[in-house]
Amino acid sequence: MNILLVHNYYQQAGGEDQVFAAEADLLEAKGHSVHRYTVHNDAIQQKNPLAVATTTVWNREIYQELRSQIRQHQIQLAHFHNTFPLISPAAYYAAKAENIPVIQTCHNYRLLCPNALFYRAGKVCEDCLGRAPWAGVVHRCYRGSLSASAVTAATITLHRAIGTPQQVDRYIALTEFSRQKFIQGGIPAAKLVVKPNFVHPDPGYQDGSGGYAIFVGRLSQEKGIDLLLTAWKQLGDRIPLKIVGDGPLATEVAAQQSPGVEWLGRRSLEEVYGLLGKAAFLVFPSKWYEGFPRIIVEALAVGTPIVGADIGSIHDLILPGQTGLRFTPGDAVSLVKQVQDLLEQPDRLQQMRRAARAEFEAHYTAERNYQQLMEIYDQV
Repeated sequence: MNILLVHNYYQQAGGEDQVFAAEADLLEAKGHSVHRYTVHNDAIQQKNPLAVATTTVWNREIYQELRSQIRQHQIQLAHFHNTFPLISPAAYYAAKAENIPVIQTCHNYRLLCPNALFYRAGKVCEDCLGRAPWAGVVHRCYRGSLSASAVTAATITLHRAIGTPQQVDRYIALTEFSRQKFIQGGIPAAKLVVKPNFVHPDPGYQDGSGGYAIFVGRLSQEKGIDLLLTAWKQLGDRIPLKIVGDGPLATEVAAQQSPGVEWLGRRSLEEVYGLLGKAAFLVFPSKWYEGFPRIIVEALAVGTPIVGADIGSIHDLILPGQTGLRFTPGDAVSLVKQVQDLLEQPDRLQQMRRAARAEFEAHYTAERNYQQLMEIYDQV
């Protein structure tokens, strides 16, 4: 099959970029012809704000370019990962004008929420769910900017009005929770399927012999970094914590390092796998709904249990008592209690390691993901 994969890279690399690359490599390994069409948000720096606003709503150049690419490479199906802000929903129309099916993977909630997170002022916000997203303009939800929030809200509103969701044959939600949110937001249920992320190559099962807990991710408010640091102050020296990642709260994390809390900054994927595999468990204290964090699958792959906030999609990804434990979102006391319970039951931790690896092998391998992807492609 000749497949067009389309992605708009963000200025800061993230999980969406990794998923895009992994799916492209997987399809090629299975014998498909994959044509990657990508743009990068670094290009925004060379554009004036009006031009960016215009192309966010409808990018005429990319519309024409994609039609040409589809004809040139005899594309049979277009699969989009991110079109915001430079590619724009015009890309769907380009594919449909060439009479090929359109797939859109929903890595976040951009179709429903101006900041794509359903998160504002330190807590979950659904003010724009199922209605025109003008509350996002009032609250300047996109990068704290009134004008940028207005452009984002206008893009969502306009494309709903002209029927752009009908140009997409299948939307891929990453969990059942996110699928239900998209249905609440007006995406037809018949167009929504669930396919999780995966990890390839398989990093392999590891023994968790390092005697520490680990956090891996962006150091930002919605990721629950403040909650994590508060909990570890209460835990004292029960178990050391290693923090891997960077972000806007890096200064606060650096200031709170101690013998029990070590900040390692950014690390390569290979280093992350090594650190993750030696950890007793992963802590995932996120305060927002998340999409499908790759670190969850990576933890399952190496057999590391997860202590995660019971919120949004994370509820779907942790089997309590089997692959990890859930705690009350935003509640440091609840997090501390779950960690203490685990530390008092080392045999249970080892059982969880085996269960975590089994969960990965059952649901999140490249082979299983390829089967699911082909089923979706066949449907359209």
